[in-house]
Amino acid sequence: MARALDEQGQALLEAASRLLADDGADALTVRRIAADAGCSTMGVYSRFGNKDGVVDHLFIEGFRRLIAAMDSVGDSGNPLEDMHQCGLAYRRNALENATYYLVMFARAVPGFVPSDEARTVSYSSFERLVERVRRCQDAGQYVDGSPEAMAEVIWGAIHGHVMLELVGMQATDDDPAARYDHMLALIEQGFRKPDAVRRDSSTG
Repeated sequence: MARALDEQGQALLEAASRLLADDGADALTVRRIAADAGCSTMGVYSRFGNKDGVVDHLFIEGFRRLIAAMDSVGDSGNPLEDMHQCGLAYRRNALENATYYLVMFARAVPGFVPSDEARTVSYSSFERLVERVRRCQDAGQYVDGSPEAMAEVIWGAIHGHVMLELVGMQATDDDPAARYDHMLALIEQGFRKPDAVRRDSSTG
């Protein structure tokens, strides 16, 4: 298990993130990471082993931030609303941690292969989404079916939207936040039980 990083380790990780964002993957050398963080190359080797270890930590840290964002949405008593808020938290986290997000999902560093630990951390974020789906099903708000399959559809949709926004590919001039919120509403409508939709319509 990756040990917790000390202050210098965190500085090295942030230096790597800056270099990747500003100058691309070719800038990620042990020497440049150390220089940007104001320490010796030994500081990198002793904490991360090598450059790949730095990237692995970026991957893990990115998913830890995503998990924290998803966990920040509590239990309001309305699982459907909580799911919506979780979707909004996903986008906020991606925009606030864009470089980490691209390491996680966009192969920002060619040739990088996540470690087993990194993959385990990434899967735990998906498990949180699955649990959100289960809560909606238990509350009678979502249709029956595999929560894993439904969570995969939801993740694919929100990830695709966020990725397009991050790389600047927008087909319209609509406000990205409003468009994303509308997409979340469409996903919710697609998975909701018909009787739940009728109940909302009758009380609206």
